[in-house]
Amino acid sequence: MLDRCCVVLVPAPFQGHITPMLQLGSILQSRGFSILVAHSEYNAPETSNHPSFSFLALPDEVAELDKSFENMGNVLEAININCKAPLKDCLVRMMENEELHGQVACIIYDTVMKFVDAVAVSLKLPSMVMRPNTAAYVRAHHTLFDLQAENCLPLSESQMEENVPNFHPFKFKDMPHPLSLEIPEKVIDFFKNTYAIGSSRAIIWNTMDELEPHHLSKLQQDFNVPFFCVGPFHKMAPPCKTSLLNEDDYCMEWLDKQAPNSVLYVSLGSIAGMDEKEVMETAWGLINSGQPFLWVIRDIFVNGAKSNSQLPDGFEEIIGEKGCLVKWAPQMKVLKHSAVGGFWSHCGWNSTLESICEGVPMICRPDFADQFINSRYVTHVWNIGLEMECPLDRGRVEETVRRLMVDEEGKELRNRTIDMKHRFHESVEKGGSSYQSLNQLAEFIFNI
Repeated sequence: MLDRCCVVLVPAPFQGHITPMLQLGSILQSRGFSILVAHSEYNAPETSNHPSFSFLALPDEVAELDKSFENMGNVLEAININCKAPLKDCLVRMMENEELHGQVACIIYDTVMKFVDAVAVSLKLPSMVMRPNTAAYVRAHHTLFDLQAENCLPLSESQMEENVPNFHPFKFKDMPHPLSLEIPEKVIDFFKNTYAIGSSRAIIWNTMDELEPHHLSKLQQDFNVPFFCVGPFHKMAPPCKTSLLNEDDYCMEWLDKQAPNSVLYVSLGSIAGMDEKEVMETAWGLINSGQPFLWVIRDIFVNGAKSNSQLPDGFEEIIGEKGCLVKWAPQMKVLKHSAVGGFWSHCGWNSTLESICEGVPMICRPDFADQFINSRYVTHVWNIGLEMECPLDRGRVEETVRRLMVDEEGKELRNRTIDMKHRFHESVEKGGSSYQSLNQLAEFIFNI
């Protein structure tokens, strides 16, 4: 039973999107709202991890679709078509029986779940967009639209290292789509749809006002609705499990045996991956670095091969106690552990925030979407990480790992990361910018 003002959350069905939405739900629940999570059947969250939430599975009809990374656009398109009617039907029932369900205060939806706007408009319900990434990444889309309109695309390969005009400090290679290739009209349409906010009354950001004030200010002019920067979500929210994959806690026992700041944690998130040659080069580079490492190596990488078949013969025997391999790790616990001194990451925004919040410097290997923007921030704006340059080979891996984990350069990166950690923590404490923004958001929802 929903006996208070209810906020309906509609997350996108990917780990990097579900995590911040569920965290936002916990934040809002702590401020007195009931939470209903309306989610696609595909990649459904584990409801038992959130016993105080209500959940509604929306039939999405994607069971038979190819769900490879390359086909995710078609999966999202099907979800946006097929989940519209079930969500509307559910909300109608709730609105007809408020004594049972409580009043629907608003709908908060992930920026890629565009069908929600049409439902909200038809039912005259207020809605808000949740942006699970940085303001700079959203602005990158606007810059891409301008380049397209000016017939500047595609660019030559030699131009990819050049700075984007009026978009410091980013390079053309950091943009949301490879600009040396023709951008399909369907992709442009997708970017435009996710950039727009429709009838939404506000935008909720998993960032801080002081982290990227210039980009937030520019976007505020474009959208002309209130912005609520209440990030990092995971520091504002009560502890909650959000992983779609089973976490292997064995690695925590292994970390307990390691020296402080000695372990490199290697994880490329739930989607990004490596091809067979890159896995082999990474493996030998990690061995040759001489540093202890915890490596999350999922069953399936982007080329579809089993991960263990890509490792050098006898790899686990070679590394012995020097390394630990798991299929998935409890990342926030890992980053909090005193043994972890560095994080080799794909630079997803959740991972980037989690790393900074624990004072852990990074090695950046972005793969797609906002990861290039985040990597540029980490390596060239905040100066708290190193870029893993391509092509990936064992010599480059060994050198970069040692620079971060052993050399004086790594100590300087760590000190700067710890400084950022303190600023992040100040923002979520009473009187901080994110704390104040959350108060304003709660009041806005109550009075919307």
